[in-house]
Amino acid sequence: MPVERTELRGEEELHKYYEVYETIGSGGFAKVKLGRHKQTGEKVAIKIMTKKDLGDDLPRVKLEIDAMKHLSHQHVCRLYQVIETSTQIFMVIEYCPGGELFDYIIAKDRLSEEETRVFFRQIVSAIAYVHSQGFAHRDLKPENLLIDGAHNLKLIDFGLCARPKGGLGYELMTCCGSPAYAAPELIQGKAYIGSEADVWSMGVLLFALLCGYLPFDDDNCMVLYRKITRGKYDNPQWLSPGSIILLNQMMQVDPKRRLTVRQLLDHPWVLKDYNSPVEWHSRLPLGHIDEDCITEMAVNMKRSRESTTALVKEWRYDHTTATYLLLLSKKQRGKPVRLRAEPVLREDSCSPLHQGLQTKESLQFSEDEDGIIVGSLDFCSEYSDDCPWLTGTPNTPQGVKERQDKIPGNKAMRMASPVVERCAYSPVPERRRAAGRRPERREKNQENKENTGDRDAETFLVPSLQTPVSSKKSGRPNKNVLTTPNDNVSTKTSTSPRVGGSASKDQKKKKTLENGEPANIEIMALSPDRRSRSLDMAGSGDSGKKRKAGKVFGSLERGLDKVITMLTPSKRRGPRDAPRKIKVQYNVTLTNQTNPDQVLNQILSALPEKNVDFTQKGYTLKCQTWGDFGKVTMAFELEVCFLQKLDVVGVRRQRLKGDAWVYKHLVEDILSTSSI
Repeated sequence: MPVERTELRGEEELHKYYEVYETIGSGGFAKVKLGRHKQTGEKVAIKIMTKKDLGDDLPRVKLEIDAMKHLSHQHVCRLYQVIETSTQIFMVIEYCPGGELFDYIIAKDRLSEEETRVFFRQIVSAIAYVHSQGFAHRDLKPENLLIDGAHNLKLIDFGLCARPKGGLGYELMTCCGSPAYAAPELIQGKAYIGSEADVWSMGVLLFALLCGYLPFDDDNCMVLYRKITRGKYDNPQWLSPGSIILLNQMMQVDPKRRLTVRQLLDHPWVLKDYNSPVEWHSRLPLGHIDEDCITEMAVNMKRSRESTTALVKEWRYDHTTATYLLLLSKKQRGKPVRLRAEPVLREDSCSPLHQGLQTKESLQFSEDEDGIIVGSLDFCSEYSDDCPWLTGTPNTPQGVKERQDKIPGNKAMRMASPVVERCAYSPVPERRRAAGRRPERREKNQENKENTGDRDAETFLVPSLQTPVSSKKSGRPNKNVLTTPNDNVSTKTSTSPRVGGSASKDQKKKKTLENGEPANIEIMALSPDRRSRSLDMAGSGDSGKKRKAGKVFGSLERGLDKVITMLTPSKRRGPRDAPRKIKVQYNVTLTNQTNPDQVLNQILSALPEKNVDFTQKGYTLKCQTWGDFGKVTMAFELEVCFLQKLDVVGVRRQRLKGDAWVYKHLVEDILSTSSI
C-alpha cells in the first residue's frame, strides 16, 4: 500500500505541473513523451522509465541524471526536473523539435562542408565543455545530438559517461558505446583515456556528416572490429583536401597521435569562414541567477526575492528548478518572462476547500480591471469560517496590486501567484466587487438589481482563455442561461437559484460568456443590456408579459445562432482519416504522386516483403520488426501526408527504436520497393 501511494504521488506531481501529450520516442527501457509546463507554457520532453524494466541499467540512469545536473551549456540538453517514485523515474528535459541529427543526415543524403562546419563547431564546443567538467561522454553519435528550434545542436544521453575521480587523464577499462563509433583501444579491451576515445568518435561523426554513411561498417561485428583496429577507410571523391586531413588526424589508431579537443578549437578547417576559435565556455554557467526570473517567481510564489533566490540556488531539480530554468529559456528566446496562474493549493491549506479544489469543478479565474487574477469558488462562503486565509485582508486584489507596484518593472497585467489566487476570496464578495468596480458599471449593475428584484442569484462569467482565468464572484442574483451540451444543442434555460453560494454540479462544469460573447460553446449567457431591456418591458398585464417573453426568446435564438456558428467550423474539418497537411521537413520523403491512397497502398504491399509488422490508423503506419527471441528490434512510423504549398504527397518517417543505420537501410528499401 505505501508503494502505491508513492507511485500515485509521482504521477500526480507530473500531471500537476505538466500536460502530457503523445509519445515522440522510445528505447529499450524508456519512453519519451511531449509535454508542456503549465505555468510557463514551454514545451518539454518527458523521459519515462520503469525501474523494473531498467534492471541492471538503473545505475546508468542515475549516472545520467547526476551528469546532467552538473552540466549547463548552450549545446548540452538541459535537465529541468526529476520525479522519482518507488517504481518509476520521470526526467523532464529540454525539448528539441528538430529531432535527431541522424535523421537530418539521411534526409539530406549528406551535408555540405559549410553546413557540416557549423554543426561540427557546436559539437566541439559541447565536448570541450563536458571535458572541462571532468566528464567523458563515451557514446558520441548522430542519434545523441538533437536539433532545437533555432537549428542548433544539443548533446544528450549521458548514461555511458565517465567522471574519473583522478581526472580525465585517469585510465578507464569499461568497454561501452556503439561499436561503429568506438575507438580501437576501447574495443580491444585496453585501458584508455575517455577524452581520447571521444575524439575518435567525433572523427567518425564528422565523416558521417560529410559522406552520409559510416567509415567503418559491417553486419558482422568481428569484421567491423577488424576494420576499426586497422583504421583503414575510403575517402569519397567529393571530400576536400582539408576535410581528408582533419579526418585522418582524428581517426588515428594510436590515441597519442590523435588531435586533442584543445587543438580542434582553432584547427584551420574549423576556423575556415570564421574569425575566431570555437567558443566553448558556458553562456549560462551553473550558479548564474537571473533577476527578472527571480522577480517573476517571487511574485507568483508570494515570497521575497531573497528567499526565492535561496530556494532556486538549492538546485534540487524539482518544480522550482524547472520553473526557473524554463523562464530563463523563455527570456533567452526573447519571450516575456511571465508565469501563468496555477490553480493548485499548498499542502498546508485547509482540507475541505483543498479537496474541493482538487476536483477542479468549482474553481474559476478571471482578470479584474486592474489586471489582477482573482477567482470564484462556488463553495467559498460555506468554508469561509473554516479557512482563516479566506477572510484575511492582506491578500485582497488591492493589496496584491500595491505590492506589485513596488517591484521595479512589474506591470499591472502581471499574473498573481497561485497563493494570491487562492487567497483572494472574501466572504463578502459583493463588497469586494463594489470596491473595485467603476462608477458607471456600479450604476448599471444597481439598475439591473432593481429591475430583477428578488430573482435568482446572478453571477458574471467570462470566456475561458488559454491562460486559466475566469470571473470574479458576485453576490447578485443568477442569470438565466442557455445551456449547450457537448453532444447536442439544447434550448432549455437554467433558473435554479444558488443556495448558500454553492452551485449544482452541472453549473460548475460550464463555461460561460460575458456581454453576449460566446465563451467556449458550452454556455451562452444573456448580456446585461439585453436582459435589462427585456425586463424593463415587463409591465402589468398580458401584453407586457408577451412582449417580455418575445424579447427573451429573441435573445435566446440569437444566442443559439452564435452557438451553432461556433460549432460549424469544427464540423467542416473533414474526415479524421484524411492525410494531414504539413510543412516540408527534413524527415519527409517527397513523391511524384498526388494520390495519397495510391502511395499508401504501395507501402502496404511492400511491408510484408520486408518482414515488417504494422498497425494502421488512417494514413499512419506503426511498424515493427522482431528479433529471434521475440523482442522488438526496430520500431518506426510512416505517415502519408500532403505537403503545404505543393501539389504532391510525401511520406513522413520517424524512428522510435532500433539501430539508426539499420533503420535507414530498411526504410530506404521499403520506399524504393514502393516506387516512391
